[in-house]
Amino acid sequence: MTKVLVVDDDFMVAKLHSRCVSAMDGFTVVAVAHSGAEALRAAERLRPDLVLLDVYLPDMDGIGVLRELRAAEERHATGHTVDALFITAARDAEIIRAALRAGALHYLIKPFNQAALQEQLRHVASMRARFDELAEQGEARQADVDRIFGTRPPGSRELPKGLAAHTAELVERTLREHPGGLSASECAEAGSLSRVSTRRYLEYFAATGRAEVTLRYGGTGRPERRYRWVG
Repeated sequence: MTKVLVVDDDFMVAKLHSRCVSAMDGFTVVAVAHSGAEALRAAERLRPDLVLLDVYLPDMDGIGVLRELRAAEERHATGHTVDALFITAARDAEIIRAALRAGALHYLIKPFNQAALQEQLRHVASMRARFDELAEQGEARQADVDRIFGTRPPGSRELPKGLAAHTAELVERTLREHPGGLSASECAEAGSLSRVSTRRYLEYFAATGRAEVTLRYGGTGRPERRYRWVG
């Protein structure tokens, strides 16, 4: 479960963001803060995994909050780190650059729809899962590093003609629920879809780097293609 701290000086906006986060599987809101000082206290007490940060806060800006969080991580050296996603109306290029340099994962400019935020949350979940896998491996291959630094949220790519967003989401969810991988037939059965249709979506995910394909060789015939979600 990814613990989220929501930071926004507007009570209603913070409530909306919290509701959006709570609607996502695997995420829970542990606290809401309306100032920088309140955010820092909550982060020290609750150790969130992700903070949703506004730039404009009454006592300090969100960039300063993130820098303080990073400094606290270095001082305490507990191994715990927090990811940050900025959600703000600030459009100034220097602020965006500062957010990136401070270590933000991404930057959403208000106004945006709920789907945009949920895309980013899925991206966070994918990144965290990928780092967990690397921790188990002990070391990274270049392909692992390329996926981490080159990843963009899945919704940032438009689907090819003939593919539907709701079906793509269903196939993606089915793959995520089976981390060991699935064949096209198994994925189709789990998602109550046709095998031919499912295969098209799986091949699309493989071509765009979000699914990894391995071959399982049997006694006779062509090897079975198996798909594993990598984000």
